This record gives sequence, C-alpha cells and structure tokens, in this order.
Amino acid sequence: MITVLVHRDGVTTRADAVDAAWLQPGATVTVWADIVQPDPADRRVLTDVFHFHELSVEDALAAVHHPKIESYDGYLYLILHGISVGKDHEGFVTQDVDFFLGANYLVTVRHSDSRSIDEEQAICSRHAGVWADGAAGLMHRIVDLIVDHYRPEVDALEDRMEALERIVFEQPRLNPLRDILLLKRDVASLRRVTLPQRDAIGRLARREFPQIPDELAYRFRDVYDHLVRLTDDAVSFQDRVTGLLDAYLSSQSNRLNQVMKVLTVISTIFMPLTVLTSLWGMNVLIPKLPGGDAAQFWWVWAIMMASVGVMLWMFRRAGWL
Repeated sequence: MITVLVHRDGVTTRADAVDAAWLQPGATVTVWADIVQPDPADRRVLTDVFHFHELSVEDALAAVHHPKIESYDGYLYLILHGISVGKDHEGFVTQDVDFFLGANYLVTVRHSDSRSIDEEQAICSRHAGVWADGAAGLMHRIVDLIVDHYRPEVDALEDRMEALERIVFEQPRLNPLRDILLLKRDVASLRRVTLPQRDAIGRLARREFPQIPDELAYRFRDVYDHLVRLTDDAVSFQDRVTGLLDAYLSSQSNRLNQVMKVLTVISTIFMPLTVLTSLWGMNVLIPKLPGGDAAQFWWVWAIMMASVGVMLWMFRRAGWL
C-alpha cells in the first residue's frame, strides 16, 4: 500500500500515484510517498519511477536491516529503527523504517505500523507550514518523533530494573531469574539499535550530505544529542542488569550455603545420637548404669542431650552458628 502526499502552491493533497514529472529538476512540488508492506508493484515504483539504485531498493524491501546511512547519486538513503514495547510485556519490538531523501521528495518504506509516520501524515494534511523546509524538513520531523518515542520505553525499562533490584535485595526468597534474563535481553536489544542509529544521525548533523541544509543539520544535532543520552542509558542499563544478575546469583549461593550449614549441623548432631541408640539397641549384654532397669532409659536420654548440648556449644564457639 502506498500513500502519496503532494504539496503544491501552499496546498497539500493526496494522490493515487507518483507522477514522474514531479521528480524532474525544477519541479515546484514536494512529494512524500509512504509505502507500507511493499509488494512487487511498489518495487517497480522505486526502481522505475524514482530510479533508485538496486542495492538500496533490496535493502529497503528486506524486513530487518541495521541502522545505516548511504549516499547515492541524487538521493540519500537512511535506515532507522523505531522501538516500542511488545505485547504482553514480551520486550522490545524494533520497527525498520527506510528513508529515501531527494531534492523535492521523501520516500518512506516500512513493513509494519509506525506511530511516528502516522502522526506526521496527520499533521501534514492539516498544516501547510510543515512543508516549509521541504522534504528534508519532513524527514527531520519523522526522525525526531521516532527518537522522542524512545524515552517512555526507556523509562519503563528503568522502572522494571528498579523493581527487580528491590526484589533481589529485599525479597531474597522470590525467584526473579526469568525476569532478569528477559530484562537483559531487552537492554541488549536497545543497545544494539541505538549505537548504530546514533552514528547515522551524527553524520546528518555533521553536514556531510548536500540534501541536508545547514539549518536542518543543527536540528539533527539536537536529535543526535538525544540519541547520545539514550545510548548512555543503554550502556548504563547493561552494566546494572549484569550486576543485578551477579548479585542475585551470589545471594542464592549464600542462601544455599546457609541451608547446607544448617543441614550439616543437624546431621552432625544426630551422628552421636545414632551411635548411642545403636549401642544400647544391640542384643548383647551392656554394662548397666547406676539404678534399676527403668533408670537406664533416663541415663541414655541424659547422655544424648548432654552430647547435643556440648556439640552446639562447640559449634557456636567456633563461629559456625
């Protein structure tokens, strides 16, 4: 499906298709073509109407690609990723958005819904002033929205991390290992996307490409600063979640050691008791202790309790209890 917005003489309209005349040098219109879930017909639009290079078209039609930026003859090709929370807290879902930026046109290619593009389309249809900076200005607005949508998800990620930290340090009997590993996966996904995306936006901010005017380069610098902060957060989160996992495993190991110590003490205490009960339970003549037959039970009981008391005193004195 393709959506074509055309801005001409201060008026924005929708078109059914892209007219090749709009792309000629000196054309007075600005065109934005948004392609969702591209099919073979859309591929022909990219190659036959816009005359994009075959390599960039193949990258755009691929479902997932790493963020990058490349300059071709007459246009700029950019891949960015939007990020949002998956369903049922399954983690982050990256949305691959491809940009083709020319002198008076912008082409976006995506394989799923993008709230940033949807929001910008609604604004473009209502406010003609959005088109004042041309196609490059439109791309900046979309990129800025994509980066702005990161912040709520990163804040939610930090909230998850703080909740897990409270569980690990305040409720050691719970088992948050699965949640920690899921969080670790999401943090790795965030870092894997933001690092190359930061570098791509940095090139736009350094005025390396003729398609980006100086004024817009300064605006992209602001977007770059936001991505730098997001990247720093991703690196910090990765360190925190690694430390959190180590702390949890360490606490579980210490707890296991405590349990094993208690079980060892119990086993050690019962060893002499087993010897005593076995000795007096043998079918041989045992020297009697003072008193009659009824007193023998109480003598054995007293010896057993004395053995337990002495062993507990020795364990405490040695610092084992």
